[in-house]
Amino acid sequence: MLPATLKLCCGIAHDHLRRLPGKAPLASPHPQILGKKQQKRGVLKEMLSLHLMDISPSRLSSVDLSYITQGEMALQGALSILQQHSGWQAETTLDSGATVASAALPGLGKVFRAEVVLAVPVARLHRELFERIEEMPQWNPTLSRVKVLQRVGTDTLVTHEVTAPSPGNLVGQRDFVSVRHRGRRDTAIYLVGTATHFEPLPSQEGCIRAESRLSCIVLQPLAGDPSHTRFTWLLSVDLKGWIPASVLNRVLPQSQADFIKHLHRHLSTTSCP
Repeated sequence: MLPATLKLCCGIAHDHLRRLPGKAPLASPHPQILGKKQQKRGVLKEMLSLHLMDISPSRLSSVDLSYITQGEMALQGALSILQQHSGWQAETTLDSGATVASAALPGLGKVFRAEVVLAVPVARLHRELFERIEEMPQWNPTLSRVKVLQRVGTDTLVTHEVTAPSPGNLVGQRDFVSVRHRGRRDTAIYLVGTATHFEPLPSQEGCIRAESRLSCIVLQPLAGDPSHTRFTWLLSVDLKGWIPASVLNRVLPQSQADFIKHLHRHLSTTSCP
């Protein structure tokens, strides 16, 4: 019964995903990022089957399935990118020790990769970045609001994030509607995000609706010291509007640097729950 249900669910999710307005570019198959179409479908069926073990298929709508599918496709795309060790150009090194590099990838454009080791265990970072995502504006002043619009099972969220207004900001206030999805591989936790569409949510006054093409934060225990975490963050964003490339290439890695700085400060000044 499960294989037949899974086949039906994959078909519904794939068809709905192709029709979904405002979907992220990564939701469409791309051979260089996701591999051959047949291989991708096999991976998605395997991933969806894991979700269906925890969620009754009768409780999942085609929209729910499309969110899970988008999350899994984003995860597979991120895993493929993370395996690419050439083509990255150094952007900057931060005071915290974090390094930022970039690469131009087909279907995504410029992708920034930030890497740092944080003196915090994986479990705590995971709680702050996924389970307590709505609390982010309390410690990250670049955000004014994060709201979970929908939960699909235990590993997929639909969120709405609004950036905080900032005097002199060259980019201006943006908001994002995203699928956020959690995956695990061995000891690592992957927190991926990609733009999606949420029908009841209109455009926000004073904001430009931007899109996260791909965001993936990898949390992995440091070898030999599980009290530290190797933090890797892939980021590709379409901020919309007319923004010079020179500004984008400065703003996006700076946003990663600011996020890491605020996260590190928050974790350093608050006790473990």
